[in-house]
Amino acid sequence: MEATVVPEKKHGWVQLSDGYLNKTPLLQFIIVCLIFPMWGCAASLNDILITQFKTVFTLNDASTAFVQTAFYGGYFLIAIPASLIIKKSSYKIAIMTGLVFYIIGCTIFFPASHFATYSMFLVAIFAIAVGLSFLETSCDTYVSMMGPKKSSIMRLNIANTLIPLGDIMGIVLGKFLIFGKISSISEKMANMHGAERVAYGEKMLQLTLQPYKYILIVLLVLLIILAVTPMPHAKATSISRTDGDEVEDKPTLKETIKYLWSNTRFKKGVFTQFIYAGMQTTVWSFTIRLALNLIHMSDSAAATFMIWSYVSWFVGKLVANMFMTKFSSTGVLTWFSALGVICLIVTFTVPNVTAVYAAVLTSFFFGPEWPTIYAHTLDTVTDKKHTETAGAIIVMSLIGGAIMPFVQGLVSDLSGSMQFSFIVPALCYVFITGYFFLEHRYEKLQLNK
Repeated sequence: MEATVVPEKKHGWVQLSDGYLNKTPLLQFIIVCLIFPMWGCAASLNDILITQFKTVFTLNDASTAFVQTAFYGGYFLIAIPASLIIKKSSYKIAIMTGLVFYIIGCTIFFPASHFATYSMFLVAIFAIAVGLSFLETSCDTYVSMMGPKKSSIMRLNIANTLIPLGDIMGIVLGKFLIFGKISSISEKMANMHGAERVAYGEKMLQLTLQPYKYILIVLLVLLIILAVTPMPHAKATSISRTDGDEVEDKPTLKETIKYLWSNTRFKKGVFTQFIYAGMQTTVWSFTIRLALNLIHMSDSAAATFMIWSYVSWFVGKLVANMFMTKFSSTGVLTWFSALGVICLIVTFTVPNVTAVYAAVLTSFFFGPEWPTIYAHTLDTVTDKKHTETAGAIIVMSLIGGAIMPFVQGLVSDLSGSMQFSFIVPALCYVFITGYFFLEHRYEKLQLNK
């Protein structure tokens, strides 16, 4: 059914009944896009924190993965509540709520650095994740709805292209403000004992709050700008009143879950996003540790490999987006995924620095896979009144980022080889390759009907 028009007063755009707009409001789109790098920044700082915490708190590889458990666990627990807030209020309110929780989480880093307990840092990371769950649940769906339906995937890919810039910003802040000029925290603390070791560990933990000072300033500016800017509604409506006026259609959570559970392609997309989130997080969580194991170098120098990983990811997004303007997105990402599998095979089999470079190159083939799976899965929801909850469930699949690093940490501890543990993301990438291949075949069958 063709969407009907619902004018949105004096702001220049026209709201359609399916939630999309007749055109993309440029200022509002840019404001939302500027939020995307902020969760990339938080995620990449986790990779620095894992290396820092492992030494200071004397953790094994499985225990360090609890950083990601706290982070992505927050995503999982809060995504549905975030979608309910969107339903009852607006995307704007949900985004502002996310920014507030993000600010609270960054603020907790200040007392955490003084108390110097692992659990306190995990609380801070969890609070940030609560904010990011609100942001991703709202922003991913919001930008896809902020304009004509035919260009929704492209809008989401454009916004997600900015995430690697946030990742690079986070890893650079961590490299210079947390690792600083120290050659190797583990080597320096190896010969320390008792009070000397405790005191030095506390000094190193003080450094962890440095990046969050700058992040706090950016978040406060974004919050103020968003608060004073009129934003589109971008939510589906239906004619349900006797006078014919358009009103928002709000199905119950139970109705939406029942509808989505009957959608096989939606469920397949959510599970694939779960696997992808886990794979991406494992590669990035342990690349620094892989470099330290295979090459004698400082922590700061090893962090440079992560900078190149995010640069590689950013370039991969640009290249893939270029191909996707000419060819099927699922076809392009089938090839990208297959090449990514080859990179990870090299990573866990070649016993020298080549393995580290292969792990870095893997990020190139991540490209725009997350937003494409997200938008592709959201498109399987033909009844748009379920959009907000559907988007939240896809975001919940980020719990894979909490589970897979723990699995890889266990494989590393049990096998005694950090390098061999990269077989975990390799197997994940095999599954993702199969998903894109089958979806591409499905699309071709639909075109030939």
